[in-house]
Amino acid sequence: MNVIYRWIRGYISPVFIVLFCASFILWYIIKLGNVYTTNYDLRLNIDGESLRVPCVVEGVGTNLLGYNVYQHKELRFSLSDLKYAVEQKVDEQTGEVLGRYCIIDNQSLQNAITLRFSDIKVLSLGDIPLIPLPETSDTTQVSK
Repeated sequence: MNVIYRWIRGYISPVFIVLFCASFILWYIIKLGNVYTTNYDLRLNIDGESLRVPCVVEGVGTNLLGYNVYQHKELRFSLSDLKYAVEQKVDEQTGEVLGRYCIIDNQSLQNAITLRFSDIKVLSLGDIPLIPLPETSDTTQVSK
């Protein structure tokens, strides 16, 4: 290993490597000021139910990098703040209700997320998973 180090040092100046690294760091800092569009997976918590929703966001590189670093945080929403519809899954043979699910309106959730992210623009959301509703909850309001 020492032989390879001496061989490289004979052909490449240490000053060149330091200046090359410095120029790369400066170039990277300059490029972070541009506006980028990217795919981003948001972690949401809607009334205790954890979801991961894919979305397309647009923003300055430094802001996108900052949100990417704090990606482990969940955004908390209340179901009462969103527009939704309740759907029942029924067994076709017996007619028995197997479960009730909440279908969240895509535009409503996108507006709620946009309010939380002031410096990043949410362009679109992917498929939002269904949220199972407990059988004992009172969900007489079908949509808000």
